[in-house]
Amino acid sequence: MLRSMTGYGEAERETEAGTLRVEIRTVNHRYFHLTVRGPQELDRISSTLEGWLKEGLSRGHASVRVTLARGEGSSPPPMEVDLDRARRYQEGLTLLRDALGLSGEVDLELIARFSDLFQVPEEARQAPPLDLKALEVAVAEARRAVVAMREEEGERLRADLEARTLVMERRLDEIEARAPERLVEERDRLRKAVQELTEGVGVDEERLAREVAHLAERWDISEELVRFRAHLDAFWDALESESEEPVGKRLGFLVQELLREVNTIASKANDAGIGQG
Repeated sequence: MLRSMTGYGEAERETEAGTLRVEIRTVNHRYFHLTVRGPQELDRISSTLEGWLKEGLSRGHASVRVTLARGEGSSPPPMEVDLDRARRYQEGLTLLRDALGLSGEVDLELIARFSDLFQVPEEARQAPPLDLKALEVAVAEARRAVVAMREEEGERLRADLEARTLVMERRLDEIEARAPERLVEERDRLRKAVQELTEGVGVDEERLAREVAHLAERWDISEELVRFRAHLDAFWDALESESEEPVGKRLGFLVQELLREVNTIASKANDAGIGQG
């Protein structure tokens, strides 16, 4: 089956800790390559996450982003106030004002400017734990969306390649029909040239036949045409294959071989019509 390397998928799951969201983007890459952005907890399950993704994505560069957002109804983390430090600030500011003869009151607005008086407890600052089961389900759903997009684009690519392959087959038929015609034309051209040079003296048909045979051997492209058609047949087999195995490498190899035969045919044909095809 022909698949594109470009895809996108996303999925969300509600967990006790909040909304778990997974986004997957894939682009072309020779092998499978994974980059992950998200909570630090993902570091310890990186190999597990890679295994989940490889179930449907054997190749490509996959970028995964995992976020966990608290729900709107969740309560904000508790705040602690350091009253001892606040009293020391008040005493110090009062002492400073009196010692320097300054005016003004040491009030709440002034004390509240010291941000170190307000702290969130360490246990409250810790990120909520990931629900690994919900994560696995979200990854699978996002992965299926990526595969679906890659298959849809792959179908479009297959249709385009099939159309181009049909054009090559038609042109190959034209070249196979043209190949013997150019030998007849060359024979007639040689006969006419000899007659003009010898001022009407009869042409040695046996000698002319040998020259045409020599040209036919030099210009013979039958072997290249056979190989070209064989490569086209293999190309069709790859396009129509229902196997889950990737076919990109095989198609790339066949394109190289087709180009090799095209270059040889064009150089040996000695014919403008065939060369332009």
